[in-house]
Amino acid sequence: MGSDDYRRDSGDSVSTRLTYLLIGGGIGAIIALLFAPKSGQELRGDLADATRKGIDKSREAAQQLGDRAGEYYEATRERAGEYYTQAASKASDLYSQAAEKVGEVAQTARDTATRQTSTVAAAIDAGKKAYQEEKRKTELSGRIEASPNYPEKAN
Repeated sequence: MGSDDYRRDSGDSVSTRLTYLLIGGGIGAIIALLFAPKSGQELRGDLADATRKGIDKSREAAQQLGDRAGEYYEATRERAGEYYTQAASKASDLYSQAAEKVGEVAQTARDTATRQTSTVAAAIDAGKKAYQEEKRKTELSGRIEASPNYPEKAN
């Protein structure tokens, strides 16, 4: 047999072996009941007692599991509430800090705009004054140049 044959058979073999195991266990249980040292009535009573005990233990385990689940739920709920409160507090703090920073930046921008506006206004005023001064000089020089200039005649 090649290694491929072994791999193909191993899946079938496992399920086949498991089936045989279950069948063998069932046959063994039946034989054990038939050859048990107790009578059928006693055996049924023992089986009923064992079943009741199993059911009682299952109920008890389910109750304990339910109690633990309730405790875990409460603890988790409290933690979630704490985390929510902390997150809301931090978010509020961050929002306050951001609003404060935005206010500072806005005030700085306003101050800068005011300074720039003052500077621009001063520059415009200086430009107007310079224009008027230059205009006045031009008008005065124009009067002087406008007067007739007679060249002297050479004899």
